[in-house]
Amino acid sequence: MSKTFNIYCDESCHLEHDHKPYMFLGSVSCAYPQVQIHSQQIKEMKLRHNCNREIKWSTVSKSKLKFYLELTDYFFATDMCFRAVGVEKSKIKCDGNNTYDDFYYKMYYQLINYRISSMYSYNVYLDIKDTLSAYKVRKLREILNNKYNSELFRTIQNIRSEESVLMQLSDFIMGAISYNANDTERKNMAKVQIIDRIKKHAGLIDLGKTNYSEKLNLFFIELR
Repeated sequence: MSKTFNIYCDESCHLEHDHKPYMFLGSVSCAYPQVQIHSQQIKEMKLRHNCNREIKWSTVSKSKLKFYLELTDYFFATDMCFRAVGVEKSKIKCDGNNTYDDFYYKMYYQLINYRISSMYSYNVYLDIKDTLSAYKVRKLREILNNKYNSELFRTIQNIRSEESVLMQLSDFIMGAISYNANDTERKNMAKVQIIDRIKKHAGLIDLGKTNYSEKLNLFFIELR
């Protein structure tokens, strides 16, 4: 029986006219048998810190800083991996043959089509963002199946973020990467501390550059 991996995908500042310079797609992945273990550990962590809300980068504050720092430490202590693909939106060239949506799917292809092995199978989950979410899943499945045998990706589907703490973890880590690139003033000191903790664990000086490590993989697309 082949090994199966789950990939939980989320997106940040992906809208064309949201006045944010960088667009990001990110994912947390881990072996399927570890999903329940990690989910339970994170839920217990939330209970210890009296954190009743959904894990989101947007909710990071001083009052829950200890929880989010522990969550960061936990991620780096596990077999889970994170990958983000980013691009400077002002450099995206759109015309009748190549729309912004076309580029969006190319980004998702770059996110998922990385270290994929024909020896394994994959379940891919995307956060439901809008009424077009179902269409996005069908389109993404079509793109990936043109590259690989369809049996390689056992599942590609939308789920709600409240259904999966690993989807929420993806939002959290990607939020840190996006905040580092898009919010130059960085007035939220709790978020700054989390970014510093991520840098320390990853051994990085800057989260705004391509990094090819397996644990925290960052790929900035250079468009000309």
